[in-house]
Amino acid sequence: MVAYSPLVKYVAGRMISGLPAHVEEADLISYGLIGLISAIERFEPEREIKFETYAIPRIRGAIIDELRAMDWVPRSVRARARQIERANVKLEHRLQRPPTDEEMALELEMTMDEFQDALIQISNSTIAALDELWTVSDASGDQVSLLDTLEDPKAPDPQREADATDLKDRVADAIARLPEREKLVIALYYYENLTLREIGEVLGVTESRISQLHTKAVLRLRSHMSEEELTD
Repeated sequence: MVAYSPLVKYVAGRMISGLPAHVEEADLISYGLIGLISAIERFEPEREIKFETYAIPRIRGAIIDELRAMDWVPRSVRARARQIERANVKLEHRLQRPPTDEEMALELEMTMDEFQDALIQISNSTIAALDELWTVSDASGDQVSLLDTLEDPKAPDPQREADATDLKDRVADAIARLPEREKLVIALYYYENLTLREIGEVLGVTESRISQLHTKAVLRLRSHMSEEELTD
């Protein structure tokens, strides 16, 4: 616990930036410790997976589970997120390209200021959204990575491998359809591990603007994934 407790602080530190002011980092750390305990109890060294790789999704999952139980996101914000997702799908079908902010605001019958404010509010409810796309739940209900579903690395289940490959391809395709600026934000945030503030410095815009771009990208990805599921 002592040796790997910095993992909990690392995950909590990355998640706190997108949460409301009343959520304390110390609370996230306490929630994450539950995930760390679970990871320590369930870890199997013979599977030749780094403990950090195994533990981080469980720590993040434990924090998300507690935040969901608190239900800190207002229903109106959840409803607005679904409304924006539907509008994005509708406009992409009509325009055959990602809609602009102005087109989205017009479709939603909102002013640009109202649309930007909605994105900021929604950004607080999209915790680790891309991580959720890449995770599944085991029989215990814990959040685990796709890698954790392989019981024997030397004899993987072909169906699981096919499902994992298909999911990765679908996510990659959805990311490829993003506008270039949103694609860059996703790459810097999830692959280069930069904070929203650091990305803002790279792109020469405010942290708030990067938060909006990140939220739009996540909503587009969710709408793309939902659209594919409906057509399958």
